[in-house]
Amino acid sequence: MTEARDYRDTVFLPKTDFPMKAGLPQKEPGILARWIEGGLYKQLREARAGREKFILHDGPPYANGDMHIGHALNHILKDMVVRTQSLLGKDAPYVPGWDCHGLPIEWKVEEQYRKKKLNKDEVPAEEFRAECRAYAQHWVDTQREQLKRLGINGDWDNPYLTMDFQAEATIVSELLKFATSGQLYRGAKPVMWSPVEKTALAEAEVEYEDIVSTQIDVAFEITESPIVELVGAHAVIWTTTPWTIPTNQAIAYGPEVLYGLYEHEDGKRYLCAVDLKNQASERWLKDSGEIASWRGADLAGTVVRHPMHHLGGFFAKPRPMLPGDFVTTDSGTGLVHMAPDHGEDDFLLCKSAGIEPVFAVEGDGKYRADWGWLGGQGSVINPKFNAPDGPICSDLSDSGALLAASADYKHSYPHSWRSKAKVIFRCTPQWFVPMDQAREDGTLRDKAMAAIEATRFVPEKGRNRIGSMVEGRPDWVLSRQRAWGVPITLFVHRQSGQYLVDAAVNARIVAAVREAGVDAWSAARAQEYLGPDYKAEDYEQVTDILDVWFDSGCTHVFTLESGRWPELRWPADLYLEGSDQHRGWFQSSLLQSCATRGRAPYDAVLTHGFTMDQKGMKMSKSVGNTVDPLKVMETYGADIIRLWALSVDFTEDHRIGDEILKGVADQYRKLRNTFRYLLGALDGYDHAAEAVDVAQMPELERYMLGQLKRLDNTLRQAIADFDFNEYTRALSDFCNEDLSAFFFDIRKDRLYCDDPTGAERRAYRTVLDILFQALVRYAAPVLVFTAEEVWTTRFPDRGSVHLQELRDLPEAWLDDALAERFATLRALRSQVLEAIEPLRREKVLGSGLEAEVTVPADAPEADLAELFITAKVMRGQGDGVTVTRTSDHKCGRCWRHLPEVAEDGDLCGRCDSVVGA
Repeated sequence: MTEARDYRDTVFLPKTDFPMKAGLPQKEPGILARWIEGGLYKQLREARAGREKFILHDGPPYANGDMHIGHALNHILKDMVVRTQSLLGKDAPYVPGWDCHGLPIEWKVEEQYRKKKLNKDEVPAEEFRAECRAYAQHWVDTQREQLKRLGINGDWDNPYLTMDFQAEATIVSELLKFATSGQLYRGAKPVMWSPVEKTALAEAEVEYEDIVSTQIDVAFEITESPIVELVGAHAVIWTTTPWTIPTNQAIAYGPEVLYGLYEHEDGKRYLCAVDLKNQASERWLKDSGEIASWRGADLAGTVVRHPMHHLGGFFAKPRPMLPGDFVTTDSGTGLVHMAPDHGEDDFLLCKSAGIEPVFAVEGDGKYRADWGWLGGQGSVINPKFNAPDGPICSDLSDSGALLAASADYKHSYPHSWRSKAKVIFRCTPQWFVPMDQAREDGTLRDKAMAAIEATRFVPEKGRNRIGSMVEGRPDWVLSRQRAWGVPITLFVHRQSGQYLVDAAVNARIVAAVREAGVDAWSAARAQEYLGPDYKAEDYEQVTDILDVWFDSGCTHVFTLESGRWPELRWPADLYLEGSDQHRGWFQSSLLQSCATRGRAPYDAVLTHGFTMDQKGMKMSKSVGNTVDPLKVMETYGADIIRLWALSVDFTEDHRIGDEILKGVADQYRKLRNTFRYLLGALDGYDHAAEAVDVAQMPELERYMLGQLKRLDNTLRQAIADFDFNEYTRALSDFCNEDLSAFFFDIRKDRLYCDDPTGAERRAYRTVLDILFQALVRYAAPVLVFTAEEVWTTRFPDRGSVHLQELRDLPEAWLDDALAERFATLRALRSQVLEAIEPLRREKVLGSGLEAEVTVPADAPEADLAELFITAKVMRGQGDGVTVTRTSDHKCGRCWRHLPEVAEDGDLCGRCDSVVGA
């Protein structure tokens, strides 16, 4: 018996040096280095010069600590936006930036001081600010390199920093616009205050945690009342903040609430809400009988005295009972003690009655040294200070006013998200931007709400989120009592209390800050700024700094408008940040811009959710479930993080973890193999010599071009919708389902075995070339390193793939009738493959090539054996699919079973002609 000839050397197998194993952690840094060395970002700007612009304005991350997974997701999304817009042919620059001022950095530098047993207040302010500046610069440099490693393409050599002197001068200039236009006032209002950090906090700087507090019931003796029965009785209040009792100035009642007077077993009479009598009985009232009851409105004119009235002075003053619409009967006693220093409702109600705050609590949380009760003591929010056996409760007990006290009240309470310490509401003189000041062009709130209505939000629910916040927000507190930030550069007249508005003075201040930064605002230069028209001794130089949200709210000015980046323009097309920025940067930018420019600085806002661990739990270092993107890049590579970020539904909270990343790596492997196949199959392809006109192509090729056009439409719509989950899914599905599992599978026979000059093989390679040119561009914004590797493997001398644009694909490729017919054929093909599989498992068939298949008679006309990759397909009378083993012999080269092959191992006519040629 003659040994069968081996025809493997006659088969045209794909050839490529593109490796199956990616080796991304080792390969990516080299690709990145070439981009940097070649100035890719500059090349792209030159290539897109004069085109329609798309401006994404980067929200500044905080210059404090290594990049975390949230940073990675955020910047990958921004990079995806910019790259996809560039693919469309637009000039889409990306200028990264950092937020450099503020408490987190100051706090870190202070921590370093404390470790060295140094007091920050004893260090010259300029020296302290220099350390803050150096600290911020260190983390800017660190994060910059980490973000570059993710493949983020931007103007990394020229980022914007809020601590640049030019930026600081712009912030000052914008503040002075508020002052000049009268949109700034100094007032005393309760604000959230951190005694640990000794500064006011914005709502965005606060987080809420559950705590357990001391709850107390305190009796205030009624000294005057139009209701005779009440005189000598006691109005009882309930509070979870005992430390506010030393600043009590009134008691609020609900005008519509029903109040009862009850006689206690000790013989005293107590007033509380009827609806809360049972709760009060559990704590202190016991089984007291009701003497009488009145509506709250009847209590008008009633006066009480403070439990510590015997201390004289402030405590001896009568306390009025005042009507408060905010009083409810949800808990407590239905009577609320009013401390205008420590609550917004308290402040407003007392102010309406002519009662002003007394500023008894200092910035460190202690009572003023000269305060008549507990002077110099605190911190006021220390649990021990407020405990049932603490000084406040002890003194109230000694005075006979403490009816009940227990340290068991669980509730949510605001904390500083930086120091994690509890905050207090504290009334201090602060600088505010009024939300409801009537102006010719409407109030700031009105303008902001109109701007929200005019803005596109993705997802749409963002509109209601920021809208409800702006609709109900109080006046904007601009001032902070810290050192590291942009100063509030105002001079206040000591007699009139009015701040100075003078264009010449303002110009001198701005010029000085542009020259020397925030250190320019020193008392030593006051007269220099005031000039010859004013005397420094007549003016108070404000020493507060600006809320850092004002800093970041101005970034659109010193980036988009400054001219330093001529490729930018105002307003931005898009702002993109996490959903928490509805109360942060989106809002501060909105208010700043509406106040100075009458509209939002953006046309659209895109928000993403937060990254959870793979179980859906919030990430926490203490729990140990964080995912470090730097380590992920060391293990998998940056393209895997990018593929993960662009595959999840980022508009909602989403997950990451080892198992999820393994799944993403598998998804990546399939995409990589698609490109590897294309590169191999196109080896030596010469378009001029091989290309086949579409009209001359077989219908399968024409169908695939239609599918590519449909994919192109889907991806372009996904770009318009910022729907990158859909973009990545559609691209991946096309590669896996339309190409690898269908088109490539069917056509590998033609590729391997047809005559290279044959029209059908050339048509296939023509389509493969079209697919390659499209797919490598589609993949480039997602897999930035891999797409570059793919592109340069085939075109080593054509520059970077990231300079390419999408090609317009002909509408004529869309043939709905052909697509519908192939949809039916593909469904039938799935049935056939499903029917073959059991026989293959049972070893009745070695492969589908050995199968003879019977299909329904109404199956569409086509070369079904070719489509199904079987020996033969026949049409039967039934509806189902049947499979038997063929008796035809196997071609020794293409392995197809054909009637024309006399013996196994002989060649079919096609193969014989190719080999013979």
